[in-house]
Amino acid sequence: MRAARWVCLISLALLVCHTPQVMAAGHEAAEPVINSGTIAWMLTSTMLALLMVPGLAMFYGGLVRTKNVLGTMMHCFAAMAVIGVLWPVVGYSLAFGRDVGGGWLGWDSGLLFLNGIDTSVTNGLPDYVLVIFQSKFAIITPALIAGAFAERVRFRGYCVFIAIWFLVVYAPLCHSVWYDGGEEGGKGYLLSQGAIDFAGGTVVHISAGVSGLVAALFLGARRGYPRTAMHPNNLTMTLIGAGLLWVGWFGFNAGSAVESGLKTAQALTVTQVAAAAGALTWIIIEGCKHGKATSLGMASGILAGLIAITPAAGVVTVKGALVLGSVASIASYLAIAVKNKLGYDDSLDVFGIHGVAGMLGAILLTFFVRTGDMPVNDHKVPHTIGQQLFIQFEGVAITCVGAAIVTLILLWLIDKTIGLRLKQQDEHAGMDHSLHGEHGYGLLNLN
Repeated sequence: MRAARWVCLISLALLVCHTPQVMAAGHEAAEPVINSGTIAWMLTSTMLALLMVPGLAMFYGGLVRTKNVLGTMMHCFAAMAVIGVLWPVVGYSLAFGRDVGGGWLGWDSGLLFLNGIDTSVTNGLPDYVLVIFQSKFAIITPALIAGAFAERVRFRGYCVFIAIWFLVVYAPLCHSVWYDGGEEGGKGYLLSQGAIDFAGGTVVHISAGVSGLVAALFLGARRGYPRTAMHPNNLTMTLIGAGLLWVGWFGFNAGSAVESGLKTAQALTVTQVAAAAGALTWIIIEGCKHGKATSLGMASGILAGLIAITPAAGVVTVKGALVLGSVASIASYLAIAVKNKLGYDDSLDVFGIHGVAGMLGAILLTFFVRTGDMPVNDHKVPHTIGQQLFIQFEGVAITCVGAAIVTLILLWLIDKTIGLRLKQQDEHAGMDHSLHGEHGYGLLNLN
């Protein structure tokens, strides 16, 4: 009897001691699972992607005349401010909210001001991290456009332009290509068709390149162009900017895998290879044609290769990266030569490099898709090369036409209301002095 009593007491003591552990275990199970490896990589990718914006500012700033260096760099930094505010307030809801517009528009009032995701974790990654990572794409895209009309726009008009352009061009394209809400939330239109755009060939580079071309044609050439030579003020800064863009692009492309695994390594590798192939191809072209390679040519080739691999980074092999980087470099070189013959003033060759290389990358990736990465149809059968080629052409065409029409309307409205083009005396004095009351290099204000 005593033995039984002791057994009961010991059992009760063990139960009491174990109960808090059971409760704690149950409490821990309710907590979202955090993947620290993925979080660490995505935080790193976010910082690398942000590095691209000052890199772009240096790239663009070195290419303009001395009197416009600060004004040009301000265009890039202004995008960090304007889009950096719009994205969490309303942009993320438009781009990644539940589909409400036939695959072209998202909306979720719960995402305004990022309400509702303060403690949200998806696949081991806090939603905040993915939101801020995606914001870097939204920031750099309108900043790219600024290179097409460099040295001749009002700062106020530019800020209004990029704010509205972000809402009516970028957000719908982003939603169409990248939004996947599953069976309940729907999918973006181009994603539902099976279009491949791993890190922004259509969303970022084609949309910016085409919009830049439209803006350059709408505003007209810089005064004196092409009769007056308009030499870069600091190619050293431009080359450093290209290097920073190359480094930042690893976060841009490899971070788009949204994981820390095999796909990340694949995207990182082909990004490096394509950039190198683009740079090497450009300096070979210059060496054969002019007998010397230039730093500007090297920088342009780097960009062409990086842009071409952007839509393809997660799906092509190293051979594909070599081809895409080389072909994009050749095509961009020829596009700039055609621009010079036609005489239109895309100041920093936004269309010739971003637009052309982006289109080639988005289309030609079809021929190099890794086995197992080809999108499937409704019957779970992989697309043929012909089917995927048509889908990629469709995505490029829709992006070009949509971006061109909406940008043209937007430019006209802003120009008629608050104005876009600098006055003649302000353009002659330079943006640094007339718009910002500063000089980029001490007290000097050289042409």
